[in-house]
Amino acid sequence: MAEGVIDLKGKRAIVTGASRGIGRATALMLARAGADVGFAYHTRDEDAETVVAEIQQAGRQAWSVGSDLGVRQGADQLFAACDDNFGWVDIFVANAGIWPPEHVALVDMTDETWTEMMRANLDSVFYTVRGAARRMADGGRIVIVSSTAGQRGEAGHSHYAATKGAVIAFVKSLAVELASRDITVNAVAPGWIDTEMAAPALAEEGMRDQVVAEIPLGRIGSADDVAGPIVFLCSKLARHITGEVLNVNGGSVLCG
Repeated sequence: MAEGVIDLKGKRAIVTGASRGIGRATALMLARAGADVGFAYHTRDEDAETVVAEIQQAGRQAWSVGSDLGVRQGADQLFAACDDNFGWVDIFVANAGIWPPEHVALVDMTDETWTEMMRANLDSVFYTVRGAARRMADGGRIVIVSSTAGQRGEAGHSHYAATKGAVIAFVKSLAVELASRDITVNAVAPGWIDTEMAAPALAEEGMRDQVVAEIPLGRIGSADDVAGPIVFLCSKLARHITGEVLNVNGGSVLCG
């Protein structure tokens, strides 16, 4: 899809959390569609170097920044690199975030656990989307990765669900706010995706079979299954779509 109808030649894209999983798949798919790609990661230097090399092998410009996006200084580092390498941004994908597999009941949740989730999943989105919007060309595209948990909740992960629900409200607000610049703002909400982040939970006895049984399409999604819809939303094909949540969950959660 990304190599055929979708043509992003000349576009400058930034993806957060792109050293692995959905972020990596998105960065590579954007590059194959013709975009130059810069990306942020947290600590995985070797993985980031590999992604840079893969983007360059696709014939596109690539750069990366290792930083903590949950604080303003980390986001500033990302956009300093953007200013040096790109000057502006056409596409911004806010993907970075955490999902600890351990269940934590609200009554047992510490202040530190709550604060860390807000910092990693919500503050990072605020700092980076603000930085991108300040540098975005008219007609740009912003996509934020949410979750089915942000729409239906998730027992034992209320702090995570709260961040993903907030992201959806953020998307809908910015869709209206940035529309005068012809910038679209959308969310993609994955369900269970077979990535390294989900691996510990899916490795529990019987868990994978249980998850698959609850997905009408009968399979757990891949990182590419999420990257494809993200790249679609970044293309001209989606120019009249804004403020929407595109669910990618195999039919397991039918949000209307």
